[in-house]
Amino acid sequence: MVSYVKDINFITNFIFVENSITPCEVILVPGGSRPHLAQKAAELYHQGMAQYIIFSGHANYRIPNYPSEAEYLKTIAISLNVPEKNIFTEPKASHTFENAEFSLALLRKMNFSLDKFILVCKAFHSRRALFTYQHVFPQATQFFVSTTNDTQNPGRDNWVTTEKYVKLVMSEVEKIGKYFCDKVSQ
Repeated sequence: MVSYVKDINFITNFIFVENSITPCEVILVPGGSRPHLAQKAAELYHQGMAQYIIFSGHANYRIPNYPSEAEYLKTIAISLNVPEKNIFTEPKASHTFENAEFSLALLRKMNFSLDKFILVCKAFHSRRALFTYQHVFPQATQFFVSTTNDTQNPGRDNWVTTEKYVKLVMSEVEKIGKYFCDKVSQ
């Protein structure tokens, strides 16, 4: 039992990234079809943590009334009183590496500083998102991770409570390995 608990704690501490947030110019949000991502970004915006938000993500069958995850999340943020002029979208990314690559290209095109960012993502996706953005962005860039989850996604305190949550978290472990093995071999 003790070994099992140590294994669980190791996976929990590896997958679920937590760090303090500091004010930045831009909040980056890799896509998704759940409103909590935009809600968290809007909350941080209203706390004065950033002046701009970039939502990234392509078309998603789960949100058929929107052309992309980015537009869906933007609509939610606007409904939460984030001014449209402070929101940018990147509507083509189909996975986390593209979220990072295409967001970086947008930031460069708009001449934003690349020194530090808040990264808003699902709690169980936080390690892969952080690794990916760190891999894609300049080495000196700092990321402050702010996570969120809802009743359909696992968090650090409940991921072992259902088979669905365990599968989601363990798929993140697998994806991290695959992502970085693929990138190293290129």
